[in-house]
Amino acid sequence: MHFNKFLLLVSLVLSISVTSCDTSDDSTDDAMGMEVAALTAATQLNVSYGDSVEQVYDLYLPAGRLSTKTKVVLLVHGGGWIEGDKVDMTSFVELVQNNHPNHAIVNMNYKLATVTQTAFPSQYLDVQGVIDHLIENAAEYQIKTEFGLIGASAGAHLSLMYDYVYDTDDLVKFVGDIVGPSNFTDPFYSENPNFPFLLSLLVDESAYPPGTDFAVANSPALLVTSTSSPTVMFYGDQDPLVPLSGAESLDAALTAQGTTHVFNVYEGGHGDDWSDADLLSSQIQLSNYINTYLGID
Repeated sequence: MHFNKFLLLVSLVLSISVTSCDTSDDSTDDAMGMEVAALTAATQLNVSYGDSVEQVYDLYLPAGRLSTKTKVVLLVHGGGWIEGDKVDMTSFVELVQNNHPNHAIVNMNYKLATVTQTAFPSQYLDVQGVIDHLIENAAEYQIKTEFGLIGASAGAHLSLMYDYVYDTDDLVKFVGDIVGPSNFTDPFYSENPNFPFLLSLLVDESAYPPGTDFAVANSPALLVTSTSSPTVMFYGDQDPLVPLSGAESLDAALTAQGTTHVFNVYEGGHGDDWSDADLLSSQIQLSNYINTYLGID
C-alpha cells in the first residue's frame, strides 16, 4: 500500500487545527511524590523484539511522558504480506508526531512471507511480539500500555486480525483500517482459480486445527465479535487489489455486533489516487479516533 500523496499533504494537514486532548507537564512526580525533571523526547531505531533481523521497530517517545498517561500509536505497513517496510509509514509518523505530540509512536517491521516462511499466523504473532516487548519495557519507556493500531493494506489486515482475534486483554482501543483485505471468502478471491494456491503459500497449516477453512480463519470480517474495538475504515470504490465488497462485509459484521465504526468509501483505487480532499478527510478521522479512543488521561 503506497500513499504517495500523504507526504505531499503533510504541510496542509499540519496547518489545520485538530482538537487534541493531549496535555503535557513540565515536571512529574515519582512514586514517593518527589518532583523530578520531565523526560525529554527520544527516538530509538530498529529496536529488536525477536530473533529475526526483520523483527524490529522504531520508537518515538514524547517529551514529558508518564507511564500513567502516555499511550501508544502502533503503525503496521503494507506490501501484500511479502514486501514493504516500516519506512513506508514515515508520513504517518510525522502526522501523529505533529497532531498528537504527547503520544508515543511505534512503527514496526514483521517477518515477510517467503517460499520458506509463511505469513499467517506468524505476522499476527509479530504484532503480539511488539506489544509484549512494549509491555515488558513500559517502565523504562514511561508509556501506558494502551494501543491504537493503524495499518495500511496488508498491515490493516494484520491490525484487524490482531484486534479481533488475538487482543484478549483488550489493550487495543481502536483500529485504523486503510484498504485492508477483510474477507477472503469474497467472490473476488474465491472465484480466482489461483487463490487457493496463493493462500496456501501464506498459511502455516500446522498452526491451525485440522479441517480449518483457512480463508475463513484469516478473514477479519468473519471474526468480528462483541469485543472488537472501534474501527475506522477507508476504501476505494475502484480498488483493483482489495474489493469493496469485502469491506462491505466488514461493515455489515461490525454493524451486526454493535461495534462503533465509520466506513468511508472514496472515489478511486488502492489509496494512491484518492483526491486531496479524501486524503485529508482520512487523516482528520484518524486523528479524531486517536483523540476519542486513545486520549491522554
